[in-house]
Amino acid sequence: MAKLRLVDRLPVVHQLRQSVGLQRGMLVAGLALTAIFLVFAAFAPWIAPYGYDQLRGPDGTFGAQQPPSAEHWLGTTVGGYDVLSRTIWGAQTALLVILVALALSVFIGILLGLLSGYLGGWVDRVLVVVADAIYAFPTLLLAIVAAIAISGGQSGLWPGVMAAAVSITVVFIPQYFRVVRSEVVRVKAEAFVESAKVIGASTPRIMFVHVLRNATRTLPVIVTLNASEAIATLAALGFLGFGIEPTAAAEWGYDLNKSISDVAAGIWWTAIPPGTAIVLTILGITLIGESLNDLADPRLRARRRAGRQTPADAVADSEPVTREILGEVE
Repeated sequence: MAKLRLVDRLPVVHQLRQSVGLQRGMLVAGLALTAIFLVFAAFAPWIAPYGYDQLRGPDGTFGAQQPPSAEHWLGTTVGGYDVLSRTIWGAQTALLVILVALALSVFIGILLGLLSGYLGGWVDRVLVVVADAIYAFPTLLLAIVAAIAISGGQSGLWPGVMAAAVSITVVFIPQYFRVVRSEVVRVKAEAFVESAKVIGASTPRIMFVHVLRNATRTLPVIVTLNASEAIATLAALGFLGFGIEPTAAAEWGYDLNKSISDVAAGIWWTAIPPGTAIVLTILGITLIGESLNDLADPRLRARRRAGRQTPADAVADSEPVTREILGEVE
């Protein structure tokens, strides 16, 4: 049996080799859009022609609602900011919120799900009731309440980022909790867990070494889908006025809110760039998540035609199915 090269085992490369047809097109398109978003976010200070709060240039003030020109490729906003610069800087703000929100929600959600699923008893009952109560609230409403409670609505860059991230974290924790808890309940009944108990392994070692490793395999798919939801929630908070001050950071939802009156007056260039950035970023991350979800399920994954399949492809395609079959037999 041919062995896969190290480069073929990398997450993105491995999924690209497994994908075919429409799946591969979706994955490539998602990766391309997400890569553009990450480049803008990481190199915003060098890519953006002006600062996110800059109102003056060498020739004086920019002016409000100026149409696209050589100096301002996408025009200026009603507040006199450069639209292109605000749109590029907004990617950096969105990335910061995504990273903080996902890190907090994944850590807390996994920890609570692991404790609830493995320990059971009253701990499980209490955590399930709390998670279901939070999950029953409308997502955006819960995020608004959390943002108001944390920052009073608006604040500077890092206080605003933390407020938005924590409000999104509150929404995401029940999702990770429920997924991890159900997996832990299934995994803790496996024979290898019982064997670890027999040889005298401590409860923390069993939980964090044996059970946790086998209960988090589906989380990468959920993380990608939640990343797109985090961008939408952040944009909604900014659009409703509960986001970050415009002088502290650029935020797409806030800019979109300020462009509502411009659209009615026929000024299109202040609304389209931030709206397009929100749509394309969410689309790119969602395409990656949906593609990974299809590729992780052997029933949904398309098979390569036998004539075009290489030995390495056969190994890559057969390994997940073999693991699932062996898991069902056990």
